[in-house]
Amino acid sequence: MEALRNYITGAVEELRHTRWPTRQQAVRLSAIVIGFTAVSSVLFGLIDFLLSQIVGMLLAVSL
Repeated sequence: MEALRNYITGAVEELRHTRWPTRQQAVRLSAIVIGFTAVSSVLFGLIDFLLSQIVGMLLAVSL
């Protein structure tokens, strides 16, 4: 039980030393993450579509 108490006390102490981002930084970084995720989703969707078309053509030719 003492080990758990020491762990929690240490974790709380480390959180006090944490430098949290400002609201402006948090909004900007969140926008970057959302933008990167959107672009990645579009690219992966395009790659998936192209690969499915290629596989479909290959299957149509082989039959």
